[in-house]
Formats: sequence, structure tokens, C-alpha cells
Amino acid sequence: MSYQHVLLVTDLLSDADKVALKAKRILAGSPEAKLTVLHIVEDDMVRFGFELVPASSLSGDVDGEHWQEARANLAQFLERNELSAVDAEVTAAISNSKGIVNYCQEKAVDLLIIGRHERRGIAAWLVGATADSILPNVPCDSLVVKLDQPVTQ
Repeated sequence: MSYQHVLLVTDLLSDADKVALKAKRILAGSPEAKLTVLHIVEDDMVRFGFELVPASSLSGDVDGEHWQEARANLAQFLERNELSAVDAEVTAAISNSKGIVNYCQEKAVDLLIIGRHERRGIAAWLVGATADSILPNVPCDSLVVKLDQPVTQ
């Protein structure tokens, strides 16, 4: 199958390069495909009466230090892995899974590539893996790259 729009989601952790390598292999087989790279910063929610509002929409602080650092890390990730993306974006969402699913729907993504850390201890019980929570809801093919190092908390 030839893909048209590939989305690589990265957490920018040390083993994210393994996921980038898989994306490069997929793209080599689909030279007409465009690549988008996405890093999601989880947004805090603020309660106004019965409404929950993302904090970033209130403060407008998408150019603050945290955001600049995330963008710089994403640029380094792209350069280090020699990825040529038509779009590289740092965005906020109330959760990684909601942000990824929404992005896939809005941008007509036909292949999602994401890494999956095994979670142990309380992290597995409280959080779970982002990949596990998006797979039932994502509207496209998915490639989940198993990463070696478990996440513990």
C-alpha cells in the first residue's frame, strides 16, 4: 500500500530515534508520501463554572520558555534523524491520545507511526500506554514501534 500522509508522533525521549528509523523505512517505500511530525505538550485544564478550558488558550503562552524548548528539541530530533517533514508541530492537547486522534482526523492522515513504552508499577495502573488508548479510535493504519526501556514511576 502506498501512503499519502504519514504522521510520526514523538515524545522526544532518548529512544525516539528508533521510531524515526521505522518512519524513514516506510517513507522509502512511499516516495510520494508527505511526512508530518507531531509532539504534544499536555495542556492543563482550568475550570470556569461547569466549563473546562485549556490553560494555553487563556494565557496565549505558546511562545513561552517551555514551548520554545519543545520546538528546539523537535528541530534537533528532525536534524539528527535526517527527516524531511512538510510540517513539524508542537501542539497542546488535554491528553496525548485525544490530541493524536483529533490530529489524524483533521489532517487526513493515512498512517500513524508511534512508539510504545512498556509501563510497569503504578505507571501502568494509572496512565497506561498512549498507543493503547489511541489504537481503537484512530481513523487510519497504525505502526506501533515497541521500545525497549519500560517506564516506571
